[in-house]
Amino acid sequence: MNYRHAFHAGNHADVLKHIVLLALIDALKRKDTPFFVLDTHAGRGRYLLSAEAPRLPNGSPGRRTAEADDGIGRLMGAASLPAVVERYLRAVQADNPVGALLAYPGSPLLAAQALREQDRMAACELQPEEAAALDVLFARDRRVQVLAADGYESLRALLPPRAGSTRIGRALVLVDPPYEAQDAEYPRIIAALREVLARMPQAQCAVWYPIKQRRSLLPFFRKAAALPAKSALVAELLVRPDDSPLRLNGSGMLLLNPPWQFDQALAPALPALQRELGADGASTRLEWLKSGG
Repeated sequence: MNYRHAFHAGNHADVLKHIVLLALIDALKRKDTPFFVLDTHAGRGRYLLSAEAPRLPNGSPGRRTAEADDGIGRLMGAASLPAVVERYLRAVQADNPVGALLAYPGSPLLAAQALREQDRMAACELQPEEAAALDVLFARDRRVQVLAADGYESLRALLPPRAGSTRIGRALVLVDPPYEAQDAEYPRIIAALREVLARMPQAQCAVWYPIKQRRSLLPFFRKAAALPAKSALVAELLVRPDDSPLRLNGSGMLLLNPPWQFDQALAPALPALQRELGADGASTRLEWLKSGG
């Protein structure tokens, strides 16, 4: 794997993904019973935005990008944002106590910081250097299990989850692969979601996906809607028109079995993100692929 998320940390895709992730966890916390979070492609957990640029896989120096400046950086200076966005900004700010935006917390760190004492999490990362950094990050957090493993292949071992001898009945599975395999990734995602639902039919699943040209995603949506979940919701942010297959024009989150009225919770965030992060031709989408049941 050559992908390193450090080059993209804090961009518009991270903003959407992490707003949704924290809103899902907050919904789970409305009940006292414990829940389990599984991050199948966790990364290293924290990304420095102001330090020396990370090196490329061949050892040569990396070049810093302005992706965080055009993502989380823009939101930090915005006013009158919806509560669901403000909640995300507070979580990022908590990882930057000096006031300046020096580091960006990735999905596993944001999730872990939102857990309660009774909740548990497993974070899988296949890339050795990233997995080692993740292991250090959570070395003192007994609620979090770090696995240097393929998240897809770990599903059977981790679901249904347990805390000691006690089974945990609620779960949120975040699937956020690097998409190095391009379209070949989608069949693996569908197979993984089918496995999750077979083992825990009520599990919530959240899948991040890139948008270069939306029409290319139609087969994925059809297969996702056919999965044995009670409901399926998509939330998308395009920061520019999806007229180029060569760049990341936007991204989306596919949500299986989301909480009741979760679309209403997200609805205020999308136009605010379009306004603050989008260029001409930006758009959003919030649509049920399957509802009720």
